[in-house]
Amino acid sequence: MRGLRIAALLTMAGAMMAAYSLHTPAKVGARPDRTRFDAAVIKNAAQMLDQGRHTFRFDTFGDQDFWGGTLQLHKALEGSQFGGVGPGVSPATALAVGLKVDVDALPPSLIAALRAGQVNLSSPATTLALLKQNAVLGVTGYFKPDGSLRSMGIQCALCHSTVDKSFSAPGIPPGNIGHRLDGWANRDLNVGAIVSLAPNLQPVADLLQVDVPTVKTVLASWGPGKFDAELFMDGKAFRPDGKSAATLIPPAFGLAGVNLHTWTGWGSVPYWNAFVANLEMHGKGTFFDPRLDDAAQFPVAARNHFGHVNNQPDLITGKLPALHFYQLSIPAPAPPEGSFDEAAAKRGDELFSGKAQCTTCHTEPLWTEPGWDLHTGQEICIDNFQADRAPDHRYRTSPLNGLWTHAKGGFYHDGRFATLLDVVNHYDSCFNLGLSTQEKSDLVQYLKSLPAKE
Repeated sequence: MRGLRIAALLTMAGAMMAAYSLHTPAKVGARPDRTRFDAAVIKNAAQMLDQGRHTFRFDTFGDQDFWGGTLQLHKALEGSQFGGVGPGVSPATALAVGLKVDVDALPPSLIAALRAGQVNLSSPATTLALLKQNAVLGVTGYFKPDGSLRSMGIQCALCHSTVDKSFSAPGIPPGNIGHRLDGWANRDLNVGAIVSLAPNLQPVADLLQVDVPTVKTVLASWGPGKFDAELFMDGKAFRPDGKSAATLIPPAFGLAGVNLHTWTGWGSVPYWNAFVANLEMHGKGTFFDPRLDDAAQFPVAARNHFGHVNNQPDLITGKLPALHFYQLSIPAPAPPEGSFDEAAAKRGDELFSGKAQCTTCHTEPLWTEPGWDLHTGQEICIDNFQADRAPDHRYRTSPLNGLWTHAKGGFYHDGRFATLLDVVNHYDSCFNLGLSTQEKSDLVQYLKSLPAKE
């Protein structure tokens, strides 16, 4: 009987241990079902990352039918020598208007020739050669069998990528050819100057109900690093003070956890991807936003039914999930060593969440409000012109990570503040903060340090 009791106790203990193991977290890989699920998640993430990166860098969404087929911009790129029109666009001209070249797409022989100064940077033929290598960020050339261009299209990377300063050569300063930096705002890119080269701007003039010279005047007003996404919605090319209504190209990194996208918060990141791919890049897809039916606020969009786009086949919608995933995976880049005063930045950190009250809106570590991160112009002591061009008539609280990468062209949506100190001075005055000269300087150093080291 004693032996039976011992056996029963051992059996009970074994059952208890088995039951405990079912409710106790196991080591990674110990549960076959959990391993299979985790592996599926990891595989899916890797696939979406690859697909999204390819879409961001290379997908035109079929927009070559507009840029090449309608505006015939490819003819201006190749020039009359290759069957196009005009002198053509040489690499020197292309780099001057902010186009960038991916060094990793170039064959070793061309890299060697560039470094030796043996490449003709004044010939459109060289530009065509770079397009054939798929080396011009954000631009795809479609070629005929004889080597001339049949059409051209653009990608997300045109505005939202640049290159590092790892490559230089005779006639090519650093920062024109290098390794890709996806998500960085290309503040050298002169979109207006590029579009102005198109031989047929009449469709744009018809859309806006103006003449072609007026279209060229508007495009010339943008300047480097700016683009007016709302122009084709409301037709407002200039502010009441006569300045261009174009806004600075924003970065597309550090967006994980950020709700609304763009300066004036039109919608989420995937919303804006669909908006731009369909209505700005002129790709072929589906887009729905009945807010654009408001003819009083969006006369151009309402007139052309831009809130109800349905192209078949749809070349955009199926690519939006992976594109969104890739964008959220792009981290804000850390500032270069020695680019800010660390001691001052540490003091600025305390001010940021204290006396300066910055975290009232720029909540760490998102550096914007979790949720509906919008404010009226009155709340931040500026005019409402750009806010009133958006559906909610508000400005978004912009994330601050990687602020150092897009200082060129100024700060705020339109670059109205030339320096970070100007921004700090504005808020000091707006909110009566009473910051000293030293405190303002410390805040600037802290802003330059973001994203701060863990």
